[in-house]
Amino acid sequence: MKSYQVVGIGNAIVDVFSTADDSYLDLMGIQKGIMQLVERERGEMLYAGMTNRQQAPGGSVANTLAGLGSLGLTTAFIGRVHDDALGKFYARSMAEEGTDFVNPPVPGGELPTSRSMIFVSPDGERSMNTYLGISSELGPDDVSDTVAGSAEILFLEGYLYDKPKGKQAFERAVELCHRSGGKAGISLSDPFCVDRHRDDFRRLVKSLDYAIGNEHEWCSLYQCDLSAALEQATADAGLIACTRSGHDVIIVRGDEQAVVPVKRVGPVDATGAGDQFAAGFLYGLATGQSLEISGRMGCVAAAEVISHFGARPEADLKELFRKEGLV
Repeated sequence: MKSYQVVGIGNAIVDVFSTADDSYLDLMGIQKGIMQLVERERGEMLYAGMTNRQQAPGGSVANTLAGLGSLGLTTAFIGRVHDDALGKFYARSMAEEGTDFVNPPVPGGELPTSRSMIFVSPDGERSMNTYLGISSELGPDDVSDTVAGSAEILFLEGYLYDKPKGKQAFERAVELCHRSGGKAGISLSDPFCVDRHRDDFRRLVKSLDYAIGNEHEWCSLYQCDLSAALEQATADAGLIACTRSGHDVIIVRGDEQAVVPVKRVGPVDATGAGDQFAAGFLYGLATGQSLEISGRMGCVAAAEVISHFGARPEADLKELFRKEGLV
């Protein structure tokens, strides 16, 4: 049985990028800077209206795995795509980037492969409009014993909680991982996702080994200011990481705490900043680094990804770590 250093489970989404100014967003009724779920009809309308489209394999946890794969870790992704052009593109791209895409594309009359229409503003902010498609059908049957059960680290996408079958897939993966001695954790995904599933997420944070979120997500989870939220999170979770845009990263494990300053970088495209922070941070954890080094690795990876279009690294992250004296 193949063992994996990191296994992720999440939505397999093709990201489609286009530039758009604020007036266009207003015209199309797109809320700036957040992820909104859209139905198929609106998704097709937004897709048709995109100019100079670029496409790339996406999905929050899948982006993290791409970063980890580029750093040389053995990784696998549990996701669901249709046997259509976008689905084949997705599965092929994940494999080419070094991550095992363990579930073959699904043939037949099911929903099409998921896609996210991402409108990037001149200030680098991204407004995501996601049609979940076949990803919404991801369920416990997609989680094989041999993959989740052979993960040293399991990374879960909070967005999956938007569908009951996704929730069941999640719980099965955690059980298999824990049974074989692995560590399981979650990305809180976004404050609106936390709002929708607050009770479940609070329970999860207590049962998992680590949780990663930004300041808005932690405040949403505990419905209080950041200081009180992190105090509560620290009491609940084994390890927490909180990113604060343009400020610092706070990482706490029991009595141990690291505060990592963030260098301000003018973003070309902020897509994937949180996903690549998670990649650098989990790389540090997987290779036995301190909390501070792990946090710094996360910040370097996040800074790289916002310097260009797309949610996955283009530069050699390990070389960037070397330049910063982290490896």
